[in-house]
Amino acid sequence: MTLRRRIVLLTVIGALCVGTIAIVAGASVAGSTVAGSTVAGSTVAGSTVVAFYGDSYTRGTGASNRAARWSTIVSAEHDWTEVNPSTNGLGFVNNRANLPGPDLVDRVIGAKPDIVFSTMGLNDNFVMRDRADDVRAAIERDFTEMKRALPDARFIIVEPFWYTDDRPESVERIIGWVRDAAAAIDADYIPGASHWLDGHPEWMAADNLHPNDVGYAEIANRMDAELAKLGL
Repeated sequence: MTLRRRIVLLTVIGALCVGTIAIVAGASVAGSTVAGSTVAGSTVAGSTVVAFYGDSYTRGTGASNRAARWSTIVSAEHDWTEVNPSTNGLGFVNNRANLPGPDLVDRVIGAKPDIVFSTMGLNDNFVMRDRADDVRAAIERDFTEMKRALPDARFIIVEPFWYTDDRPESVERIIGWVRDAAAAIDADYIPGASHWLDGHPEWMAADNLHPNDVGYAEIANRMDAELAKLGL
């Protein structure tokens, strides 16, 4: 860990408190204490607003507090204003009908971000048997809708995360659909994220489903390296 990252982590952790959220049922990424997912990061007027479209791995489930999740670490390092409505158990299709309040696509658009991250896709593996066509169509629809509403935003589409050594065939299918949909809207694409936790059970929280603070720090490291390749 670099000196800059240590300073950022200590600063942000000191400014934020621990939160607990209810878990959305019906997906593998459920059942853990987690940081909240409200706006975080720099609030300086004119700062870059970054919206995160994802599930519990981007919400920060398993982290000890909001400051420890990868999105907040990365946002603090870049002096971004973080808007993170990511929701436990959610996919492009999975648990969509059970989502309270506005859909995440609408919340991302409403933030009027300069940059949009998408990490969605993990939870759709649990509905692929019956709804594969719906998943593929939803990926294309969500990206197209956000791009149309936010034509000047930069889109960074991340390969969906995965959490076990066992990888059903559906993981690669969803990854391929996400990659193709990213290309269709001329987005930046970050590959390999489904393997970032491979071989490191010590990076997982007590539920064995989500990263712990160390795991999220490792994701932040990998994300930083990929963002540097994109000039960020």
